[in-house]
Amino acid sequence: MKLTKETIVSLIDHKDYRRLQSLLARENEADIAEVTDELNSERAITTFRLLPKDRAAEVFAILSPEHRQSIINSITDKELQGILNDMFIDDAVDVIEELPAGIVRRVLENTDPQTRRLINRFLKYPEDSAGSIMTAEYIGLKKHMTVSNCFDYIRAHAITSETIYTCYVTNDTRQIEGVVTIKDLFLADDDAVIADIMDTNVITAHTHDDREAVVDMLNKYDFLSLPVVDNEDRLVGIITIDDALDVMEQEATEDFEKMAAMAPSERPYLRTNAFALAKNRILWLAVLMFADMIAGIILHRYEEAFQAIPLLVSFIPMLIDTGGNAGSQSATMIIRGMAVGEITLKDFFRVVFKEFQVGLLTGSVLVLINYIRLSIMYPGKTMIILTIILSIYIIVILSKMLGAVLPMIAKACHVDPAIMAAPMIATIVDGLGLLLYFELATFLLHL
Repeated sequence: MKLTKETIVSLIDHKDYRRLQSLLARENEADIAEVTDELNSERAITTFRLLPKDRAAEVFAILSPEHRQSIINSITDKELQGILNDMFIDDAVDVIEELPAGIVRRVLENTDPQTRRLINRFLKYPEDSAGSIMTAEYIGLKKHMTVSNCFDYIRAHAITSETIYTCYVTNDTRQIEGVVTIKDLFLADDDAVIADIMDTNVITAHTHDDREAVVDMLNKYDFLSLPVVDNEDRLVGIITIDDALDVMEQEATEDFEKMAAMAPSERPYLRTNAFALAKNRILWLAVLMFADMIAGIILHRYEEAFQAIPLLVSFIPMLIDTGGNAGSQSATMIIRGMAVGEITLKDFFRVVFKEFQVGLLTGSVLVLINYIRLSIMYPGKTMIILTIILSIYIIVILSKMLGAVLPMIAKACHVDPAIMAAPMIATIVDGLGLLLYFELATFLLHL
């Protein structure tokens, strides 16, 4: 029998709890959490209560905030304490950050003193810092230990550690002295001393480093985990690759929302009501709408020009859309390049020159296509054709350069470059494109 929402509903409605419990025992924690999130609160609580005790904490950490809150309200303090004590610290911190203050107080009251101190320490770190996503459950070794001693230590502490593949060697003041992997230990003799096999060239992150920078470090060095130190270079935790993937997903989602001219939302789409979605979108829609009014002002200013030659008006959509598309292409590439570290602010002039070259090439092709098309459609209207193809050429070059420049300017001003994506670029190019088009028309056609 496959674990689905329908299966769980059917088994609960028929009170076949033993069969449901047997089914849950065979499934992966992530699959259980995914299906449980589709249930209503009552059935989700029932499903959670049937989980094996050794798996309840892992499922609880993955559940949606709504279901976690419902479960906390329905279980006893002893059950809550058992769940929290089985959770890794970073997961417990993530859970607490999403709960109302009243429930947070109850959660903290039901953790042991050591866990409570760790949670309180983690909660003090800035939201986007390395300290906020690290975990304190790591394997710490001493350089005087032998390989045999290390394996004994790892066996004793592996159950409470987030990862055992990379172990960190510290001194008596918890300052990091080296790093050793499980592979290193397996390949060494049992009586070998850690000081002789550890790698002393340790790359670390600081607790207040931006979490995106930490993710970049994990990607750059292909680490499974990264040690995090405080102001005194003491090892306070590690960031594992699964936490880095969560950050990458969150940041990518936030960038996509900003690139679509929406305020970022922390809740999944299907769990967000229409009012909240509208609230996240209306501000940018209003800003862009008022910005587009500039295009209307420009059209009004050159009303006499297109009254004299009505044919000019029919090319406006093509011109501004081509400019918007050209700018959006460049902006998307530059935003992506800065996000993955391929492009930095010191590359500003190289990027601008490259997009200028791209604009020259793409603009030339578009000019040729339109010259052939317009010559066939409007024979004898040489100056009008010249006005249109020159406008396209200049607009494409200008849009390409603006698409590169604006995200980098935003980055220099410590603003998220993602806001300079398609909607914003298109709005800016619309106004500039129309102004350029009618100025050229006025000059070349003597209007």
